Amino acid sequence: EHRRNSREHMVRESHQVRELGASPRESLSFRSGFTALSIAREPRSSNGASDGAVGTGQGCASAGSGATTTTTLFEPGRDGQTPQVVVLVGAPGMGKTAMVRKVMVEWGEGTLHTQFDFVFSIDCKAIVLPMEASVADLVSQCCPGLRVPAGKILDDQKKILFIFDGFEALGFSLVQPEAELSSDPREVKPLELILMSLLKKTVLPKASLLITTRPTALRSLGQCLEGEHYVEILGFSAARREEFFHRYFENPNKADMAFRFARGNEILSSLCVIPVMSWTICTILEQELCGKKNLLECSKATTGMMMFYLSQLLQHRDRDNPQVLQQFLLQLCSLAADGIWKHKVLFEEKEIKDFGLDQPGLLHFFLNERIPKEGEDHGSVYAFTHLHLQEFFAAMFYVLEDDRVMVSSLGRFEKDINKLLESYSKSRKDLNITVRFLFGLVSQKSIEYMDKTIGCRISPRARKELLEWFQGRHRGLSHPGQALKVSEMDTFHFLFEMNEKSFTQSALGHFTDVDLQDTKLTLYDQMALSFCIQHWAGLGCVTLQGCSFLWQDPEAELDASVPFALALLRREELPCPIHLLCRALRHRDSALQVLRLQWCRLSESCCAELAALVAEHPGLACLELGDSSLGDSGVRLLCEGLRSPGCRLRVLR
Repeated sequence: EHRRNSREHMVRESHQVRELGASPRESLSFRSGFTALSIAREPRSSNGASDGAVGTGQGCASAGSGATTTTTLFEPGRDGQTPQVVVLVGAPGMGKTAMVRKVMVEWGEGTLHTQFDFVFSIDCKAIVLPMEASVADLVSQCCPGLRVPAGKILDDQKKILFIFDGFEALGFSLVQPEAELSSDPREVKPLELILMSLLKKTVLPKASLLITTRPTALRSLGQCLEGEHYVEILGFSAARREEFFHRYFENPNKADMAFRFARGNEILSSLCVIPVMSWTICTILEQELCGKKNLLECSKATTGMMMFYLSQLLQHRDRDNPQVLQQFLLQLCSLAADGIWKHKVLFEEKEIKDFGLDQPGLLHFFLNERIPKEGEDHGSVYAFTHLHLQEFFAAMFYVLEDDRVMVSSLGRFEKDINKLLESYSKSRKDLNITVRFLFGLVSQKSIEYMDKTIGCRISPRARKELLEWFQGRHRGLSHPGQALKVSEMDTFHFLFEMNEKSFTQSALGHFTDVDLQDTKLTLYDQMALSFCIQHWAGLGCVTLQGCSFLWQDPEAELDASVPFALALLRREELPCPIHLLCRALRHRDSALQVLRLQWCRLSESCCAELAALVAEHPGLACLELGDSSLGDSGVRLLCEGLRSPGCRLRVLR
């Protein structure tokens, strides 16, 4: 009864605290809201963190990793021994605290971890120093309503689990004289000595420990522990990402819509491996869905989601000294850009210091630390939590207002946005995502958001330079005397990322043709293309030769049970594959005269949209549909459009 009562009391708070990823609405219970994470288990180590337990943090699960429940935390290791000390390692936002809460809930319900009679969770971020206490006092403070005297609880050490959540937040020196550590759970000493006594097991040596930490604190933690097991959180697997979206949204149709929207954008899809990024994306898409019934006109491009994520990271950082934060961000962006130029994702300790980033209070929010393996003679190496985050900060480097020349490890590193753009045009196609973020950052909405929310000013000069490069690039691709045409899909991605009508009109004002060949147009591609067409008054000819229009998610094509319900439509009401294209071509100022869709394998389902287009468009004179399978009924639909009084078509192939 004592055990049950203590469980009920200790998990009460866990039930009240909303888990990572819960929506702003009334949350589901923690059990139904938790999504399993992928982990990598490391063997017991006598050297603490020096066994190389933590990888580079690029969000890729290793072959030996898998989705975990909390049952695996205290499973016997390869040597058959059940670990007494488990260190749960993960970058910010990877779900460490959510994992701790799940342990508490499962233990409180009696479904798991029944080997422990008592579990005490200590939030390291909430510890206030200086103060004095004993282990018994600590237990009483964790659970003030316990009916069992703390001294009696501590008699059976093997039945106790202490959880230290957020070890890196402990604000005291971990080097404490051994002689001053406690061995008596009732002895009152400074709290830092009591906590160190529990970690070093001079007190309650048979009790179990579960410690969560960010990679940056592994080295110091390893000096405190012996015989510990390491578990690294790698984030969500592909299947778990979809599960997370369905747990977040109450409406399964909205969950399916939001997930497929995210998966259709390769950047967002990749970032969803980080639980807090999945939460960020769900939060923003939910706001979009509140205002409209579908995501076909979602105004939040990838850059907007990245800025929101950055604002969440910085929410409570250095409010009293914003200059320190701004300086740190500038130096972080400089490191990111330097790495992107040199194809680098790993940075040595010397580089961190050279760029002025050796600030523990800020560094671990953006970079993961990898401790060297035993026998390696170099120091720690660091990596951004995800490659796309490095690319985002690299783009910020080029557009933030700052006149100083940053110094890299190989000399002076100048902000030359034109050099970046020319390198991309000529050979460096790996810079595509960085350039896409450049366009997103110079939109008027981004400039205002960065200034008001994050406190960074974006240079208006960068906007002008992007426009000049854009127009010059496509002029160079067109032959003299021929119509100026756009033949690169990335063009539409860049303008869609900016999502600004006036800039798009200026950028495309001198061009008259679209010419895309043999391109698989994902839903996101079609959204980008349609956005540009709607704001392109001078577009006269659209050639999409050999292109395919993918509404069904390629990864879900074999799953007939889940339609691509982007407009909350039933399968029989699903728009035809060229729905977005035809809708965009019917915009009020359209100057379209020629539409070529040869070898696009169009079917009968496209004919109603094509019939409406030829019936209504005042300027469309030529339509080419070679190598299509329209069928008799499809051609009948098309003929209805041709018979319309408004049809101006002169050539049908």
